[in-house]
Amino acid sequence: MIAIRRLSTRDADFAARLDELLAFEAAQDESVERTVAAILADLRARGDAALLEHTRRFDGLAAGSVAALEIPGERLAQALAGLPPKQREALELAAQRIRAYHERQTQQGWSYEDGGEGMAGTRLGQKVTPLDRVGLYVPGGKASYPSSVLMNAIPARVAGVRELVMVVPTPGGEHNPLVFAAAALAGVDRVFTVGGAQAVGALAYGTETVPRVDKIVGPGNAYVAAAKRRVFGVVGIDMLAGPSEILVVCDGRTNPEWVAMDLFSQAEHDELAQSMLVCPDAAYLDAVAAAIDRLLPAMPRAQVIRTALEARGALILVRDLDEACRIANRIAPEHLELSLADAEQWVERIDNAGAIFIGPYSSEALGDYCAGPNHVLPTSGSARFSSPLGVYDFQKRTSLIRVSPDAARRLGRVAATLAYGEGLPAHARSAEYRLES
Repeated sequence: MIAIRRLSTRDADFAARLDELLAFEAAQDESVERTVAAILADLRARGDAALLEHTRRFDGLAAGSVAALEIPGERLAQALAGLPPKQREALELAAQRIRAYHERQTQQGWSYEDGGEGMAGTRLGQKVTPLDRVGLYVPGGKASYPSSVLMNAIPARVAGVRELVMVVPTPGGEHNPLVFAAAALAGVDRVFTVGGAQAVGALAYGTETVPRVDKIVGPGNAYVAAAKRRVFGVVGIDMLAGPSEILVVCDGRTNPEWVAMDLFSQAEHDELAQSMLVCPDAAYLDAVAAAIDRLLPAMPRAQVIRTALEARGALILVRDLDEACRIANRIAPEHLELSLADAEQWVERIDNAGAIFIGPYSSEALGDYCAGPNHVLPTSGSARFSSPLGVYDFQKRTSLIRVSPDAARRLGRVAATLAYGEGLPAHARSAEYRLES
């Protein structure tokens, strides 16, 4: 029997126990940080030579040049053409849905003529411009994450990014054709079979062969996360994601096995993943616990699931669904399932969540692959202030300011007054020159 926590909001120590459960220290391992710092410094100093050396050291992949580690476009196309029909159809449908969703996120520039007194001829606005070049990190080797390729590359393409450069480790030369096929389908321009902190460094600083990018997106291990943290500022990054999370709010009417498997779907990611269920029906929590015990032995990743559920999972009894929504907002989960018969009426009660899955048939797994919205979501409570990856992450906004002579005289007096008040006389004189012209 699995030892998953049982909490109740009626318990005096509930708040403290919930806080303890949610606490996740993205502790920076000193040995990891030292290793990453050394690799990045080496990449910056020696470029291709360092990239080849670290790829040989960490991935066991020897090559005479970095150019030899680049996958030609024809090979990507061949990977797509060689997929079994069922896989290709699934990949293409997922890509189509992801593209259709993200096309609705595109932003347009705007401007207006200032109609205030003395402002005739003054125009203010905003220009929206895509990033020039983006780097996409994709886990590789035995792992196969074509969905990660689609979720990161497609919104970048929709945004108008000129060039997409993908890095994917292939330890010992082992690669997955599905990842290459997804790269071809999503329109990735260049693919290098390098990974780890050395790949992040190559994208951030550029080498003789790997071009420097403006932003790096995509998931990775502790070394990749540490490298992204260190290069932020030199380039942009998407986010520093923690372990995967799911919170299911249920009214007790959904098949308990459905909910148990939904909890498994995140717990199988890794031992630090968090899966929780909130429900006002104690008997239903018992039924889900029984379903967990019944279904777990048949799961290929049973030990990972068990470890995650026992370490960070919970079945939480609440007084009612109002309280369940308050707890959901406090947790701010990456994935929130409203497994409720009347789920739509509760959506407006949720303010903090990366993605909301509405109704018993809206399983989180669909969001991971083919529903359409992005599966790159804020974790560790950051949904309180962060949003899913989207087209807007691959565009930048520039302010437009055109001031007429009359407006320069009117606004110049205001600016000069404020500048003198801040002790910045050059600012003031710069504005006052226009008054004197």
